[in-house]
Amino acid sequence: MVEIDTGKPHPARMYDWYLGGKDNYPVDQAMGRQMLALDPRVPVMARVNRAFMQRATRRLAEDGVRQFLDVGTGIPTEPNLHQIAQQVAPGARVVYCDNDPIVLAQAAALLSGTAEGATEYLQADFRDPDAILEGARKVLDLNRPIALSLVALLHFVSDEDGAHELVRRLLAELPSGSYLVASHATADFTPEESKAATEKLKAAGVTLALRSREEFTRFFDGLELVEPGVEVPQLWHPELGEPVPGQDDGVIPGYGAVGRKP
Repeated sequence: MVEIDTGKPHPARMYDWYLGGKDNYPVDQAMGRQMLALDPRVPVMARVNRAFMQRATRRLAEDGVRQFLDVGTGIPTEPNLHQIAQQVAPGARVVYCDNDPIVLAQAAALLSGTAEGATEYLQADFRDPDAILEGARKVLDLNRPIALSLVALLHFVSDEDGAHELVRRLLAELPSGSYLVASHATADFTPEESKAATEKLKAAGVTLALRSREEFTRFFDGLELVEPGVEVPQLWHPELGEPVPGQDDGVIPGYGAVGRKP
């Protein structure tokens, strides 16, 4: 029996609500409305992040990457990462990972991959990289390149929880030719709204660690940034996907990037 805590909002369920999903609860919807009151474009930001993940996955699959580790998967929303990767390369292998029990309850939607490839779901927390790596090894060959996807995740992990160290720990186990794909919310463009959002989420028990461009770029230390480097997400290779409606109507307060491990 999956136990779901409905007493406080959860980022994965709020994200689901922003995207028009049904796997969320009144507490998530209430906090989501507070975020919308601060910035009504939050649903656009959520869709822009999904679109960035899809374009980055397509780019890496076209470049020959055949293994993907997606941490902070969130509630399934089509097309999922494995659908993009296996459309390009039917033999691609994908491991999804999240810590929210409701994602586990919906994990069957993440396992509809090709017969040639593999898709698996792992219930684990980003703050426990050893558990992630142990589970990933059952499906992925850690001697061959892997794309580590941390999309819209790192801004929920504080420096006190060792966000940069956790990323380095995961990357340390991946071979040369692997990639880090990440997107991150920032207060660089909307400082007042971002401060208010951080305080409201903190009061509800949710960490929001908004980082500057420089702080976000630090996650890619030692990696070779794929052109165009650190960019607002919708401008990272827009030719690889369709634009999100409304993405150009105002600022998207975030960054996205892809880096290759030498």
